[in-house]
Amino acid sequence: MNSILTELGIKDVNFGACSGLDKWSNNSDGGLIESINPANGAVIGSVFQATESDYERIVKESVTAFKDFRKVPAPVRGQLVREMADALRKKKNALGSLVSMEMGKIKQEGDGEVQEMIDIADFAVGQSRMLYGKTMHSERPDHRMYEQWHPLGAIGVISAFNFPVAVWAWNAFIAAICGDTTIWKPSSSAPLCAIAVQNICNEVMDNNGYTGIFSTIIGRGSIVGEKILNDKRIPLVSFTGSTNMGRHVSSTVSERFGKSILELG
Repeated sequence: MNSILTELGIKDVNFGACSGLDKWSNNSDGGLIESINPANGAVIGSVFQATESDYERIVKESVTAFKDFRKVPAPVRGQLVREMADALRKKKNALGSLVSMEMGKIKQEGDGEVQEMIDIADFAVGQSRMLYGKTMHSERPDHRMYEQWHPLGAIGVISAFNFPVAVWAWNAFIAAICGDTTIWKPSSSAPLCAIAVQNICNEVMDNNGYTGIFSTIIGRGSIVGEKILNDKRIPLVSFTGSTNMGRHVSSTVSERFGKSILELG
């Protein structure tokens, strides 16, 4: 187990907010949560939860990163996602093992979830050259109208325990192709999987001169989750979870005229 955690950059005690390489928080005021292996009850590691100040820093950095990232040509954004797929292929065995340990899936299912991340990345790369728009005739002489898709901004992703990494990939890779940045609040029951994914993101972002494209905030739903739902700087929130919680997400986000994507069960 130790070799797997080391390969993924997981320590005995970890911090719960990050926006890039060497940009992990060092705030221990949010309280410590333990990651427990549901198969044997063993403690895998622990995480200091993000605080309100951590949240504010992450959102500001994500919004700032969006202003530049939206100007990057879509095929170039696709190259970033392509490199994410390559990095995940290299870490597939280790990350699949961590998913199995932390969530309780069999190893085959853990590996399958990471493969799903790779598959959606490959799909997203193709989309980077397919952001088509229509051209239309105008009533005005010597004029032509055209359709162009614009990114939204910093996107909030709130994922569930049962798919601790794949759901993030579905959202984050498509968002990156569109020119959006992503702020991820993973389940507090599987925080180490999120930290491992963020570490992979950090290396790829740094290799391409980026920061803040993929960010993670691990914390209580009553603090971090509610802030995401109510934050007008986050125009879209993608939520995976219960139907009851989905109703709350929908009503809260729509009240501020935000958009939501809901995967409920």
